[in-house]
Amino acid sequence: MKTLDQLKKELLDDGVIDAAEVKELEDVLYADGSIDTEEAEFLFELNDAVSGKANDASWNALFVRAICDYLLCDEKTIGVIDDDEAAWLVTKIGADGQVDGVEKELLSAIKSKAKSFPASLDALLK
Repeated sequence: MKTLDQLKKELLDDGVIDAAEVKELEDVLYADGSIDTEEAEFLFELNDAVSGKANDASWNALFVRAICDYLLCDEKTIGVIDDDEAAWLVTKIGADGQVDGVEKELLSAIKSKAKSFPASLDALLK
């Protein structure tokens, strides 16, 4: 199986993520059944690199699902965005100086699924 670095290089060669690449990403990311910190960071790096491009719609769906899984299915705070997770998410979303469409989808999904939604995240939706 490819490493995240190998996959990133291949994915970013043409600057967009197509349906076949999304499927490959999903297979690699969910090979162990969960999303870890390294994989979540990787997804944000990819998103920053392809934001605003003609990516396949399945990219948005995978990004949102994987980050929701990372934040809401962790063993420490299941279904809750704790202060550390909220701070991490604010930093990741703000890293490229914009809140793009897929990040807004992510925030909306988290808001609908989480038991509570921190004000710091709610501010990003406006």
